[in-house]
Amino acid sequence: MKHRPIFVAGAMVAVATMLACVACNSSPSAYRLEPTVVTPNDVVDFKQLYGQNCAGCHGADGKGGAAIALANPVFLAIADDSVIRRIASNGVPGTPMPAFAQSAGGMLTEKQIDAIVSGIRSWAKPDASGDRTPPPYTAPVPGDPQRGADAYRTYCSSCHGADGRGGTKASSIVDGSYLALVSDQQLRTVVIAGRPELGAPDWRGDVEGRPMSAQDISDVVAWLSSQRPKFPGQPYPTIAASPAQGGVQ
Repeated sequence: MKHRPIFVAGAMVAVATMLACVACNSSPSAYRLEPTVVTPNDVVDFKQLYGQNCAGCHGADGKGGAAIALANPVFLAIADDSVIRRIASNGVPGTPMPAFAQSAGGMLTEKQIDAIVSGIRSWAKPDASGDRTPPPYTAPVPGDPQRGADAYRTYCSSCHGADGRGGTKASSIVDGSYLALVSDQQLRTVVIAGRPELGAPDWRGDVEGRPMSAQDISDVVAWLSSQRPKFPGQPYPTIAASPAQGGVQ
């Protein structure tokens, strides 16, 4: 009986300690391990980077949208890593394609640009061109607009119309606003790679059994470029002011 008070006192101390620990752990200020926060510069997951920066124009999974499909195997057959990296980093001045690299005023680091290039390259297919070698990405020699007019009639007019202003199968490709937003290189890329997501064939499919040559493509691009207006867009309507306003009639 003499030891009972000591036992009870010990039990009470243990219970008090346990309650104190529970109260401490339930306190808002108690220390807890939180998940690691990844800063924007540390994101290198291709799907996340592509979805946030590229999919809006080039479509989910590179399948195309307002801009060309980056997963187009013919495009990836002619555009090497240096081309994709340069465009992703620096953009294309005078077009809707912005610069994404921090070195060019964008938001992405070099590692993030590398992740995007590597991810896009993973969509490539080695046999994309079959037994035919596609024309080079850049023009080996300048095109000739006069020859281009003939090449256009041969390869393009059946869809885009005799004068390029649209036909039963495709829209105008000489529209001033459109030509103001695309570079000559973009025109060349589309002529070679096509827009399969829109039903537009690549350089092999315009005329059955007669693929376009590199010179044909350069000439068509030169002809299209010659249609680009100096001052694109729709002019403002001329509104004559009344004599009372001092306007010229």
